[in-house]
Amino acid sequence: MITVNNLSFQFGGQLLFKDVDLKFTPGNCYGIIGANGAGKSTFLRILCGELEPTKGEVYIPDTVRMSVLKQDHFAYEEYTVLDTVIMGNKRLYDIMKEKDALYAKEDFTDEDGIRASELEGEFAELNGWEAESDASKLIQGLGLTDDYLYMQMSSLKESEKVKVLLAQALFGNPDIILLDEPTNGLDIDAVMWLENFLADYFGTVLVVSHDRHFLNDVCTNIVDIDYSGIKMYVGNYEFWYESSQLIQRMIKMQNKKNEEKIAELQSFISRFSANKSKSRQATSRRKLLDKLTVEELPASSRRYPFIGFDMDREAGKEILHVEGLTKSLGDKVLFRDLSFHVFKDDKIAFIGNELAITTLFKVLNEEILPDAGEFKFGVSITTSYFPHDNSPYFEGHTESILDWMRQYSKDQTETYLRGFLGKMLFSNEAVFKPVNVLSGGEKVRCMFSRMMMFGSNMLIIDQPTDHLDLESITAVNNGMQSFKGNILFSSHDYEIINTVANRIIEILPDGSYIDRQGSYEDYLDYKRSLSGK
Repeated sequence: MITVNNLSFQFGGQLLFKDVDLKFTPGNCYGIIGANGAGKSTFLRILCGELEPTKGEVYIPDTVRMSVLKQDHFAYEEYTVLDTVIMGNKRLYDIMKEKDALYAKEDFTDEDGIRASELEGEFAELNGWEAESDASKLIQGLGLTDDYLYMQMSSLKESEKVKVLLAQALFGNPDIILLDEPTNGLDIDAVMWLENFLADYFGTVLVVSHDRHFLNDVCTNIVDIDYSGIKMYVGNYEFWYESSQLIQRMIKMQNKKNEEKIAELQSFISRFSANKSKSRQATSRRKLLDKLTVEELPASSRRYPFIGFDMDREAGKEILHVEGLTKSLGDKVLFRDLSFHVFKDDKIAFIGNELAITTLFKVLNEEILPDAGEFKFGVSITTSYFPHDNSPYFEGHTESILDWMRQYSKDQTETYLRGFLGKMLFSNEAVFKPVNVLSGGEKVRCMFSRMMMFGSNMLIIDQPTDHLDLESITAVNNGMQSFKGNILFSSHDYEIINTVANRIIEILPDGSYIDRQGSYEDYLDYKRSLSGK
């Protein structure tokens, strides 16, 4: 159990949260949500003792073991994967190393024997004899083979290190697990395995994530950081979201009723306050008016950008034909003999080999040439492209957001551009910020703003949700769902794939592909039927 009493934290003069009282109990998974900068990661760092609160305390019993997902992917370069995973239980790892040092001594004394016996007893209590097999199960569940156990961390790819550090956080059945963005960099199979692992976990789990499907599947409670406070709600993310939207609508409706009543009372008072026969009624109504206040909506830190795509013209019958496209990178075949036709209303999610997908989208955008094959867009088709790497659009550019957007806009007036950017959360002086110093999320919003200017009837979108908060991801999801044209896209966000796509093309590691009509869940059912699971 974690008990938070009267907790407040102030950083750089900014109050992130104050007077927080919460309890986190075993058997529950708590999703920590809030806008970017609200203090989600800071809250986790306070809970694990990395940061001291400005006021209040966090109480965790001494007998409880806490495990934290490490964010430094290069902290264990000199260790093997096995050692790195076992370090998730530091006491067990220390015992193993001390044992090894004792048994390696040439002058092994009686005192050493007594110490070794003590260590062996504690080693057994901590399930040390199962440590290697437990580590193996974890990394296999996350998609790595046993062969990785004895590899150096320095030899692993970034995505593989992410999995090893996640296995480290889960190792040894800790009582409390703190996970900050655990699904970042994970493939869908690893995410599904993690969902199943956490759903059955006995301990207390706190997780920060921008993956709405993940939060829906694993969370029993949502912890919302907003209004400089932290509140806990029972239920998963979807339940919290629907409830919060309903509450906001109810408050607005009540405000409207109050405002109408106030207007009615004010009208009565102004008409009859000078009339002696009505003065008593006017006085009573003035007293009622004094008591009746319009409830102000709290100044939430949450802001939703508007993302919506309008087409200048409808697409004709011919949309896109791809025939026999092949592309290699060195000796590696990315895709081989790739052929598909895009039909009206198709919204196609490309999954699988991410490098191959990004390369395909670059080919379709005529940034690079294929090794073989051809493609042809219909004469009525206009495209807008959201690249995986947007740095060429910003590096070396010192103009303001306003001037950067002006080059893509048909309407050059400042009034129009400022109004448009305001809907994308660039308001007031923010529009004069140089584009080369923007954050990752701000650049993504600029790229979507650019796309929205074109009026295209086909969108090509490669990994749009990187760097975005939940509110912006929701806006992207809504914009893609409501678009009436065609979309070719890739995404790490399960919810976007499942709610937008009506067709799935998976590019497999050997360069071959699978093309199936239906939703993402339909496709996963199809894959499970092939594997017999």
